[in-house]
This record gives sequence, C-alpha cells and structure tokens, in this order.
Amino acid sequence: MKIAIAGGTGMVGRKLTELLQDKGHEVVILTRGNSRTENNIRYVQWLAQDVKPELQLEQLDAFINLAGVSLNEGRWTKQQKQKIYSSRMDATAEALRIMQAIEHKPSVFINASAVGIYPVSENEIYTEQSTEKATDFLGNVVDHWEQKAVQAENLGIRTCLARFGVILAKGEGALPMMVLPYQLGVGGTIGSGKQWLSWIHVDDVARALLFVIEQDELRGPINFTTPNVKRMKSFGQAISKALRRPHWLPVPSLALKLALGEKSVLVVKGQHVLPEKLLNAHFKFNYTSVEDAIRDLYP
Repeated sequence: MKIAIAGGTGMVGRKLTELLQDKGHEVVILTRGNSRTENNIRYVQWLAQDVKPELQLEQLDAFINLAGVSLNEGRWTKQQKQKIYSSRMDATAEALRIMQAIEHKPSVFINASAVGIYPVSENEIYTEQSTEKATDFLGNVVDHWEQKAVQAENLGIRTCLARFGVILAKGEGALPMMVLPYQLGVGGTIGSGKQWLSWIHVDDVARALLFVIEQDELRGPINFTTPNVKRMKSFGQAISKALRRPHWLPVPSLALKLALGEKSVLVVKGQHVLPEKLLNAHFKFNYTSVEDAIRDLYP
C-alpha cells in the first residue's frame, strides 16, 4: 500500500513508519521541511504557503494524521493551549483539503484523537459506545478535533478516530516523567493513586493502526488502550517491580499542580477506557502487562 502520514516524525509516526516499511509498504511523510527522499521514504512539504502537496499524493491507499503540538510540551499557558488546539485543527483541515483535491481518494483516513474526550471518573468504564464527553480544555480540544476529522466521511472515505490512551515509549511522552523518580530511588504513588491510567505500548499503537487500515469494517471512534487498565497506584507499583526500585514516596496532587500547572490533569486524573472495537475485531495486543511493557522499554 501507499500510505501518507502527517506527523510522521513524531513518537508514533516513527514507530509506524518502521513497521510499514518492514511490511513492504510505501510511506510518504508530510513535513514542514523541504520535500526530499531519505531511506526510501518520500517527504512532502505541507502547511506552507504556495505549496500543493496533493500533486504528489495521488494513488494513496491510506492517510494517517498524527500532527499536533505535544500535550507534554511546556506548561499549559494560554498561548500553549492555543498552539495545542490550532495545530490540530489546522492540520486536520489541510488533510481534508488534500483528500478533496486528489482524484483517487484514499480508502481510509485515520485521525489521531485521545481518551481525554471521556470525562474524568474513578468509577465509570468507557467504551466507544459511551456518549459522555469531558467539558474541560482537553475534552473540548478532542471533541472539536473529531468533529473536524469526521468530515472526511462526506468524501466517501472510511474515517477512524484513534483515541489514544497514555502511550508508553522510552524517552518520550509521559512515561519518562513517571519513571524518573523510581530511577532516582524516590518513586511512589502519584496523587490519590485511585485515578485510572489507560495505557498502551507504542509498538501496539503502530500495530493497531496498521490493523485498522486493513480491517474495512472498522470506522468511527476506536480506543487505543490496553484491556488491562491500571489505577495509578498499581501502575507505580508495576514500574517499581519492573525497575527493581522502591515504591515509597507519595507525590501529592497539590505538588504536581504547582509543578505542572493545569497539565497535571494528565497524571492526577484519568478515565477507565477499554478498546472494545479492537477486541471485537480480534486484535492481539503484544503488551497487556505493565511490568512487561516497562521491562521492554527499560531493559
């Protein structure tokens, strides 16, 4: 297949590109840099003035949009929140414009999303059938993002919304921030410890994205989380066990709010989210144990 990836140089994009190339697929990465070819990957410039990437994107089989400013980047100031929002909306709008412009449209469009669309709860269990939506900053961003992305259905393109949980990867995303205290010997429960952490290994994210491309019946919201969701206290204990470091020094929610500001919501609050659609389609996760995932990433 010929697959275009916007945001292909990010954490998920790199892992997905590696998997696709291993499977013999052609990868085209949309980039803000200059158009070029490196390591059998074609980079096509987009989101730049007087640039028409659609001229190089005919005959696509799939279009995957992972573009957007990272939630883990900097404090959530008013300016940063605007960047988080606009980067997602602008990239999705351009993806829609490109797909409308090309004659041979991709059969599937996968747009990144997040489990932050579900309200924070210590008791509820959310699946793709859940209709409740969060009304905080992150919830509103994801809701608007999805509403924009599903417009691809109007072009006759099967559209999937990849609602990512906390993606575990080495040196990137939220995991390094959680692992560091344990590496320093001062790890412990974050916040109340009762909040849910819906997680997924980055390898399973890449595999699940390819799976969704290949499964024609999958469309709409799809939760990208492991079936084995953990409360934060259990997650911390799993890190402790995997790294063979003590779990003893609690980190109060107030301290995290002072250190991280509004962004602390990413670790002090959470949702119990299950990947019902992936399970019903018989997707097999390689990592359902937190200990195994941590050991793989921090051997």
